[in-house]
Amino acid sequence: MKYLILVPDGAGDEKIDALGGKTPLEAADMPFINSLAAKGEVGMVRTIPPGVAPGSDAANLSVMGYDPAVYLTGRSPLEAASIGIEMSDTDVAFRTNIITLAGDGAYEDLIIKDHSSGDITTEEADQLIKAVNEAFADEKLQFYTGTSYRHCMIVHNGGTDYELTPPHDVLEQRVGDHLPKGQGCEFITAMMKKSYDILKDHPVNKARIERGLNPANSLWIWGQGKKPQLSSFYDRYQLTGTAISAVDLIKGIAICAGLSSVDVEGATGTLHTNFKGKADAAIREFRDGKDFVYVHLEGPDECSHQGDMEGKLKCLHDIDHKVLAPIVEALRADGEDFKVLEVPDHRTPLAIRTHSSTPVPFVVYDSTAEKPADESRQFNEKSGEIGSYYDSGFALADHFILG
Repeated sequence: MKYLILVPDGAGDEKIDALGGKTPLEAADMPFINSLAAKGEVGMVRTIPPGVAPGSDAANLSVMGYDPAVYLTGRSPLEAASIGIEMSDTDVAFRTNIITLAGDGAYEDLIIKDHSSGDITTEEADQLIKAVNEAFADEKLQFYTGTSYRHCMIVHNGGTDYELTPPHDVLEQRVGDHLPKGQGCEFITAMMKKSYDILKDHPVNKARIERGLNPANSLWIWGQGKKPQLSSFYDRYQLTGTAISAVDLIKGIAICAGLSSVDVEGATGTLHTNFKGKADAAIREFRDGKDFVYVHLEGPDECSHQGDMEGKLKCLHDIDHKVLAPIVEALRADGEDFKVLEVPDHRTPLAIRTHSSTPVPFVVYDSTAEKPADESRQFNEKSGEIGSYYDSGFALADHFILG
């Protein structure tokens, strides 16, 4: 049996008037997953445990079979593992976005305009991270370049007891209302403020402004945590596996779980990612003998953060046509028995442009145990609400893999 988990990040949503009262999953052109849903199981799953922030770290751990209440030590340590940073047990990793601030006056009065600096390229971002590293790095802390706007700061013998806010949760809001809180956090605030002075006139940003792009003019530091200790995915499920994602977080989870991680050329984590490349990589992994492939698509989440409804609909269409369909068709052509789980890691409603903890819909399809076709079973919230219910993502993962 081959196992495919396909995660359209942030695809879950709420009803939208502009879509005739439908959600994006209801309105999007996704005939392939709905054909599987008609012969499979649909339902809802709570991927975010009570009391846990609805981040992609907790949600993807849950969907991959790990209880976030046990295994989540922070988002950035997982990303650090992907970058190749060797953390000691006393190191603390922090997610470091380079973001777009807008407005005039004091740093505190600027507005958080864009958490991703217009999906800045990694090559541009690397120059900016080198500039802040030159200004701030010492024997206690260093910055490391990640991917696009997502980077990492390591503090040796650091603390974690700070209240730090994800920038995508506070778009269009005043900086001063969301600065770090907690004893000893002053060094973080000071670096964020000084980074604005360093970056706002950097040649990279001058060139971006000339091209009509958002400048990456400030650091935003959050997502702190210590070295993760995930149990082996193979020991848990007796499956060899691979994760395919453009996002360091997912790669880091895979590495920490003992899975392979495949980089796909042109994979960006946006609407414009290399969908075909991701599908081809998954097919190769299955044909090379892997039992399990986890394909993560960040695009729907990024579109929601940007408030881009049409982009989200297009991304859902492309995932269905360019990723799911060719993978399943290849498995069938190869004569494989296979199971598919398609599930968003969390909802990212367009109306609020950030994550929510509300349960999300899922589809489980088993090629060896097709149900009589029922076209009322579809991959969306409306259909899921009258189907099965799982109180955790890891319970759904166990059901999907173990039966």
